[in-house]
Amino acid sequence: MHRRAHLLLIGVAATMGILALAASLSLDRELVDPEGFLGPSQVRLPLLVGAALLADMLPRYFWVGRGHPRAGWEAMKERWRTHWNRERLTLVVLGIVCFYVTYVCYRNLKSFLPFIMGDKKYDRELHVLDRALFGGTEPAEVLHAVLGTGISAHFLSTIYLWFLPLVPIGVAVFLVWSRNIVFGYWFVTSQVLIWTLGTASYYALPTLGPGFRYPWLYADLPDTGTRTLMEALFYARKGVIHDGIEGAVQSVAGFASLHTGVTLLVALMVQYTMRNRTVKILFWVNFGVTVLATLYFGWHYVADDIAGVAIALVSFYLGGLASGQKFTRQTLHEQASPVEPRTTPV
Repeated sequence: MHRRAHLLLIGVAATMGILALAASLSLDRELVDPEGFLGPSQVRLPLLVGAALLADMLPRYFWVGRGHPRAGWEAMKERWRTHWNRERLTLVVLGIVCFYVTYVCYRNLKSFLPFIMGDKKYDRELHVLDRALFGGTEPAEVLHAVLGTGISAHFLSTIYLWFLPLVPIGVAVFLVWSRNIVFGYWFVTSQVLIWTLGTASYYALPTLGPGFRYPWLYADLPDTGTRTLMEALFYARKGVIHDGIEGAVQSVAGFASLHTGVTLLVALMVQYTMRNRTVKILFWVNFGVTVLATLYFGWHYVADDIAGVAIALVSFYLGGLASGQKFTRQTLHEQASPVEPRTTPV
């Protein structure tokens, strides 16, 4: 029933795996598992699938059972019977594995970028474009003057850093709790696509980003979590490229902005799969504030954000087609929340 989504997920993950392996062999650099705190992949993947299962089952055990083990166990069995069918298990396992493989390969291919592309960068061109768009003024100067560099910096930093847990939480929500299986496939196929297109964009137009190329423009900003992150990435890049540190990745690349792209993609998914107006507004605000933060802190140029929007729209559309979504006005109007009961397919 979901053959196209299966083929896309496996095809994208396999392609990213082949590219990462080929780059690793040609550069004689090892592939690194950047999120290795849970152990090797053969251990971590079952753990991630098991964690998704427990996140759904355990609350029912304690909430429905209310301290009575037998009642809790019966609630879990009922949930397994009605929700965790073959389709759901296939979605969760395939979605997590393919997303995980794609993301790890993305991190490695991003890390290999300086060794493959050398010193070729387009920061100057995009910086000139930014100044032209802002009437000959630095975007950072305009935003710092308009928004200030006090409380606003800490607020924007918090929203920017929220991106880090947003991605795994979003994957878990749509894979585990989507009543309509189509929505789960739509979300995860769009995710593997956008991370893959983001990787391609790094190689198409390599940049560091204004915060790394022109750091003096952001010297007036206070110490925030975002500044700490930027410093950590700077030293990690230096360690990998100049100091020869093994078992680490460098994660500096500007074009396109995946913060912009992924937050837009999540906002679009919420817009077209949920009915709650407040939730929709929150995710659209999150997208808008994230875009501001990318420019405010110097993570990206304006062109990076525009490119992020473009790859989000492409990923959203192709992921929908692969998962069987019909882009008609009537269908989109009738979309239901992925956490609300729905028995009829889209």
